[in-house]
Order: sequence, then C-alpha cells, then structure tokens
Amino acid sequence: MTADRSFSAGRAIVAIPAHNEAQRIRRCLSALAMQRDEAGAPVRTGAFEILIFANNCTDDTAAVVRDFAALVPHPVVVIESQLPPDQLSAGRARKQAMDLAAARLIERGAADGLILTTDADSCVSPTWFAATLREMQSGVDSVAGYIDAEPLEIVGLGSAFLARGRLEDTYLRLLAEIDARCDPRPHDPWPNHRVSSGASLALTLASYQAIGGLPPRPVGEDSALTAALERAGFKVRHSMAVSVMTSCRLDGRAQGGAADTMRLRHEQTDAPCDDDLEPALQATRRSIYRGHLRRLLAEPPAHRDLPRGWQVSKETMRLLAEPGIAFEEAWLRISRDSPALQRGAPLRPSDLPRQIAVARLILRQLRLRVSAPTIAPADTPRRSRWLEPAA
Repeated sequence: MTADRSFSAGRAIVAIPAHNEAQRIRRCLSALAMQRDEAGAPVRTGAFEILIFANNCTDDTAAVVRDFAALVPHPVVVIESQLPPDQLSAGRARKQAMDLAAARLIERGAADGLILTTDADSCVSPTWFAATLREMQSGVDSVAGYIDAEPLEIVGLGSAFLARGRLEDTYLRLLAEIDARCDPRPHDPWPNHRVSSGASLALTLASYQAIGGLPPRPVGEDSALTAALERAGFKVRHSMAVSVMTSCRLDGRAQGGAADTMRLRHEQTDAPCDDDLEPALQATRRSIYRGHLRRLLAEPPAHRDLPRGWQVSKETMRLLAEPGIAFEEAWLRISRDSPALQRGAPLRPSDLPRQIAVARLILRQLRLRVSAPTIAPADTPRRSRWLEPAA
C-alpha cells in the first residue's frame, strides 16, 4: 500500500455481523448512508460496499435490510447463514463477515482493498469513513476507532453506573497519555486511546490475509485482531478522530460479551474494572519497560544490554540477542519473566479516585520532559487536542 491510498468503488467493504437486529439495523445503515468527508460534502455514491452477515436470525433482519437498501447510496449485500451451535457467537459471526468481505475483494482483484467492520446496533459518526481513510493515508495498516456510548441509553442506566463510567474514562485517558509519553510510537501519536473494538475497526486486505484473518474467538476477537497485527509487525492507529456510538443495552446477543459485563457492573457498582485499569505506578512501570525495550531492539544485537533490575531468564536473554526478534514476542517473554511486570488484583471503582490522583502526579512530571511526544494533556477537551499541531 502506498501513502496515497485511494479506495475506488468496490475496494472498501464494511462487514457487519447481525443476529436478530431488525429493530436496530436501520439506524446502523442510516449512519453509513449519511457519510460525509471532513469538509462536509457527502462521500461519493458507492464509495464502499456494505455486507450484512445475517446469522441465525429468527426475526426479519435480512428482510429489513433488503427493504432499506434502496435508501442507501452504497451497495448493500445481505448474506444469510446458520452457524453451527459450537460457532454461534459474536466473534465467530464477525470472522465470517470479514472473511466474506476479504473473499469478495480477492475475487475482484482488489489487492489494495480495505475491510472495515462495525456492529449492527451501533451508529458510526458522520465522518467515520473519511477519517478512517485519512488515518490510513499516513501509512498505517489498521485503524481502531474510539467508542462512545449512546447517550440516552447510558444515562438511563442510572447515576451510580454513570459515575462509575466517568471515573473509568478519566483514568483510561490518563493511562493512555502516560503510555504515549513513556512508549511513543510514531504511527500512533497522542492523542490516542487504548481500545480495540469491533464496533470500529479497519485494516488492509493484505494485513488481514497475512495474519490468517480474524482470530476465531467467541468474544474478544477484536482485541485479538489488533494484537495479532502488532505481533506480525503491522502498524495499528488508535484514532480519536474515528468514532462510533454504540448501544448500552444489557440484553446482548453474545454470551460473555459487553452486555453481560455491563449488566454485572450495573447490578454491582463496585464490581472489578477491566484488567487494563491497573494501579498507576504499575501501569507507568509497564510503559517505561515497553518504551525501553522498543528502543533496545532498534539497536544492533551486540548493544542490547538490559538495565539492572530486569529479571529475565537466560532463554529470553538469548532471544533478545537474535537480530530478527519482533518487539511483541520479546515483550511477551519479558512480561512473563519479570516479577515487576506481573499483574495484581484488578482495581475497583472505589480505588480509582486515588489512582487518578497518582496518575496526575506522574503526568505532571512526564509533561516537563522536553522529549515528550505529546502536545496536549489528557484532560484537554478532545476537539481542542485535534486543533493543535503535532509536535
């Protein structure tokens, strides 16, 4: 793929798995129908194809899509299928949808094609497609968008749930900036985020084929995808300019998925947070280690000396001396070996006010560094950050 990536008609496909989504699929399609560029002009007719993979539906999802397709200025394809019981999951359905999109691109000879995916109960932002293309033009292989909650639905879950979400979002933003400052990646500059969600993912056909497609997991297939891409050396951009508004319903379609997690946290307001929300000092240590390892691997093997205190096995030391070692493989070994990088018990919302205070103290010091790769603090409004020039 060249830096000037122009996806002509038929070379970009939005793959959407749908299971019993007759009530919500029109909103999803309407958001795609109203796509515009970042100057406000509608994207050209047929700029992308929409592929709905209607799996195991017992409602009128497929019929609703076919009736609504006439109102959408882009080709809409509906493929109905019955997944076997052992593959009936959100992750497997997304894999089928994306595999079908890849097959259609290959059949057309679109080696430079782009596969995008979102959820049938989500609404992409008006500039979702254009902003994704702009990010891809910077030379990355994949774009993970930012996920916003559907406002009326999340507010309707009550003040306790909303307060919990505000604490988690605040802390996530601070950890994201700590990570960006301690482990800067030129292809994924600040402002960015740390989420990989199937509600907003895009990647080149070439990278999708190189990793063997979407990892076959019942849930968590989205984060597994970006992890596989990074292990293979592909560049993933976690963009704040690409966003989607997703449902906050508690009656999800996937067992063990996001809806189950939300329902538990709605019922138990101090239920544990995600594993990514670890104590601020531990998160900072992890980011410092990653940043140092990334710089270390850029050196010739003979100059790769680990700092004192990095307790790793002899096998890992031999691995680090190999000239072709990939960063993700080396990091996996070091994070397994080093006692300093072991994860403790997950945080709870009641722990977050203190951890937010600690994270802010850490960032106060990190922002003083002249070499810091960021140019706006995490608590600056998102729109203001976009308007600032890159450092």
